[in-house]
Amino acid sequence: MRAALITGGGSGIGLRAAEHLLRDGCAVTLMGRSEERVRAAAEKLGEEARWSAGSVDDEDAVRRAVEVADADGELDVAVLAAGTGTGGPLLMGSREDWDATMATNLTGAFLTIKHAGQAMAQHGGGSIIALSSIAGVRTHRFMTPYCVSKAGLEMLVMNAADELGPMGIRVNAVRPGLVPTDLSAGLVASEPIVRDYLSQMPVGRLGTTDDIAAAIRYLAGEESGWVTGVCLSVDGGHHLRRGPWLDVS
Repeated sequence: MRAALITGGGSGIGLRAAEHLLRDGCAVTLMGRSEERVRAAAEKLGEEARWSAGSVDDEDAVRRAVEVADADGELDVAVLAAGTGTGGPLLMGSREDWDATMATNLTGAFLTIKHAGQAMAQHGGGSIIALSSIAGVRTHRFMTPYCVSKAGLEMLVMNAADELGPMGIRVNAVRPGLVPTDLSAGLVASEPIVRDYLSQMPVGRLGTTDDIAAAIRYLAGEESGWVTGVCLSVDGGHHLRRGPWLDVS
């Protein structure tokens, strides 16, 4: 690994993945919607970290971030960790919430794969890792837009892997279970919901950002050189059982 772009890199799993990749000697560029947050995160990481502010559903912003990450012609890792989601009954959902979720989780992933992939193809290939979710393969009542966006992301990953493999570019996804982050704060704050999640995990504990970052690191590195088109569940075995009951009280 030489240089990595990490969207959603200002906090949570994206920032932890950056820390893991830095320890492997990989320069990182963090992309995030908040300039203040992403700049502060990069400064904390040290001189091997750069930053680029913008939203992943803005193609110009994605292009700029790729240019920053590939300034030395060494971009060979892209981690697609930007994500969002809202909750509520499907029949009361707004078009605005639906569009915002799809724009970040699916369109943003497409744009990042497109521009990072173009850069990687110019100098021998690389590895693209998207962040999916247990919600992409198990129903989560009252989280329909998020579930649909992650299911679509996994098909995007598989199609991209099929198309880009001949260019030396591998495309995979990590599929986390419930991990405490800013995005999952509402779920983690509910003890009944957490208990229900845990009841469906053979390895009965919540995940950590390190659990997910370690899987990202594996898919970014040479150890996974013959792995592409895979959606790797890192969820304590939750994918073996049912989705959560988000209406428990």
